[in-house]
Formats: sequence, structure tokens, C-alpha cells
Amino acid sequence: MHIQKDTSLKEYNTFGISAKAKAFFKLEKVEEYDPGFLQDYDDLFILGGGSNIVLPDNFEGLVLKVEILGKKVLSETEEDVLIEVGAGENWHQFVLWTLEQGYFGLENLSLIPGTLGAAPIQNIGAYGVELSECLESVKGIFLVDGTPFSISKEECQFGYRDSIFKNAWKGRMLISHVCLRLSKTFVPKTNYGAIKDVLQTKEIDDPSASDISKAVISIRQSKLPDPKELGNAGSFFKNPIIPEEVFKGLQEKYPEIPYYPDKKDHVKIPAGWLIERSGWKGKKTGQVGMHEKQALVLVNYGEATSKEIAALSEKVQQSVFDQFGITLVREVTIL
Repeated sequence: MHIQKDTSLKEYNTFGISAKAKAFFKLEKVEEYDPGFLQDYDDLFILGGGSNIVLPDNFEGLVLKVEILGKKVLSETEEDVLIEVGAGENWHQFVLWTLEQGYFGLENLSLIPGTLGAAPIQNIGAYGVELSECLESVKGIFLVDGTPFSISKEECQFGYRDSIFKNAWKGRMLISHVCLRLSKTFVPKTNYGAIKDVLQTKEIDDPSASDISKAVISIRQSKLPDPKELGNAGSFFKNPIIPEEVFKGLQEKYPEIPYYPDKKDHVKIPAGWLIERSGWKGKKTGQVGMHEKQALVLVNYGEATSKEIAALSEKVQQSVFDQFGITLVREVTIL
């Protein structure tokens, strides 16, 4: 077992923060985890793709980089297939693999950064689809003693960018594998306006799963900066969900405010619109700013620190609250 000391984490986070860990270990098999880590180090952090995290400049503990790989078909029928995937597998590459195999359901989630292990924590979603629609179960171990667990979709307590892993089980477990049930029959989900627009532009009336995936990739690339060129973690805030009666008051003042029906008597408002109307789109302060094309994306223009990123996010939250009375909740985790 090789534990590295004083390791740079810059290449392991999409914000490109020059963070450093006191200790660093690449976990390639779940059996390599040692509960003694909790006694040996002041703190322990599980790192996946580093695409939804703001790391501290110095982490005085052990960072476990999960690199558990592998794909295994557990069962298969004429209708669907159940696949177990290692937590360290790249999400987008896995989506492309499923399409090559003729397994459907994840095409709308193309090009989402990160790993399989992080996907259920966040209940990742995009363009009308959420992971929870295809997830069967999640496997892993509890950190305190290494005891294995297997938890069903229902037990995961999925919500909008939420799960038991962000609440009751936060910091208590390590996800090793994710089990997904995918259909062998393709049913296109093109309700999202931007997907329809791309397909119409390409004159595609009867899209394949690959067409949907390519459309999503095109949309994301046009709206979101490449982390390799400009450090970011994608959408920094969740789209707020508010009661209809509160929304009606806002609509009277801002007739053009966009919204989407959500759960009973509630609507979802694009956080990017609120941020843009609060004057933050394209605004830069020091080494950080809100992106010029997508106000929902906070970017690192150079050597930004975690404190700078946190400070800007708080200023944006305050501006939106002052103008609209809505509290934005971070989608990105700040350690």
C-alpha cells in the first residue's frame, strides 16, 4: 500500500485549484480500504472525478481517490440489462459504451463530468432525465469498520440533486459500485427545448439514441466552458423550487421570468436567469467570475483559491436574495 505525502490535487479537480493533500491514496479495490485510516489521519475525504467540489488549499488529512474500475452484466432479458459498474469509471465514457452496446436510458446524460461513484450522491440529471430513473442499487462500505452495504433505489431517498448520501450517510461511506437497469428499447426524450432545436437544425425527425447524445453534447459544449481551458465545476447552484403563490408574486414584477412546473403547487426557476438578472453574468472579481455565456457557471480565471470561490458564491447568493427573495443553494460542495 503506497500512501503519497504532500500531494498536489490540481490535476484531480476541474476547478484547477492548486490544492495539496497531506496524504493521498489511489483506491483500486474496495478491499484496499483500511478502517485504521480514520485513526491515522485527522480527516478523510473520498475523491471521485473532482468535478463537483471546491477543495481547500491545504487538506490536513487523507484523500482517497476512488479508481475502482470494471463493468459487469449481472442479468439480461429481451427487454433490459442490469449492469454493475465500478465507482471509478468515467461517467461520459460509460454512457457512450452503453449506446455502443444497444442499452438505452442514459443518452440525455451525456458529457456530464465525473465518475460513476459520484453520480448517485448528486442524483445527476440533465435535459429531462435523472439517474434515479435507471438506478437499481448502490454498493459500498461504511468507513468506520469496512462493513459492506447494498442499498436499493428506494432506500437512496433520491430528490432533486439530492440523496441519502448527501444527508444521513454523508461522510460515513464509500461507494464502490453502481448497478443500473437499462432498456434495450430506445424511447427518445426530447421534451427539452434545446434538444428539439438541435434536432430540427439537423433535420432529424426520427432521432436515434446516438442523435440525442450528440445533440446533448453539442448543447453542453456551446454553453459550458471546458474545464481543461477554464477551471469550473459546471452548474454551481441548484435551480430553486418555490411555491406557486410565491412565484405568482415574482411573475407580476418580472413577467418574462422563465419557469418549469415541478412537484405539486411548486415551480422550478432557472438559477442562471436569476444570477444574470442580478448583474453577475460575465462579471469578474480577482481570479474568479461568472461565465460570460452561462451565468450559472462560476469559473477560475487563473490561480483562484477556494476562499475566493466561496466568497464570490456568497456574493451571488446575497444579490439574488436581495433582488428576488430567493436563496440559491450550492450544487457544488465546498470543503
